[in-house]
Amino acid sequence: MLPVALLGTVTLTNQLPTATAQSSGGNRPLTIRSDVQEYDAKAQVITARGNVQMLYPARQIQATAAQAQYFSKERRIDFSGNVYILQQGNNSIRAERVTYLIDEGRFIALPQSNRQVESVYMVDDGDMSGQTAKPAPRTPPLKR
Repeated sequence: MLPVALLGTVTLTNQLPTATAQSSGGNRPLTIRSDVQEYDAKAQVITARGNVQMLYPARQIQATAAQAQYFSKERRIDFSGNVYILQQGNNSIRAERVTYLIDEGRFIALPQSNRQVESVYMVDDGDMSGQTAKPAPRTPPLKR
């Protein structure tokens, strides 16, 4: 059985089809925009291709990729192709492939071959429970 094309709303700003999935436990929206979207009703999988943008406000997550698949039964999202994920407005991941396990709130990132995954985390050093902040130790010079 071939997947059925998903009918989505069209935004006026960027003219991308939109799919909105409801997560369990409060039915919070997860919005996916892309050039093309397909929905396999039997497998309950949404596949989005081309300029994929995902917004999940309940978890403060924004993502972009070439392709994304939302597996509603497994409560998992697979991103592929130049994936960039921004969480809580400042923590980020760049990779070739990223799987987001919704119920666990966990990301699994894989790089392109011979490359690495890049993650940037903002660390708050402001409150160290009354301790005085010490500068980080100096890195020794590279020996050649």
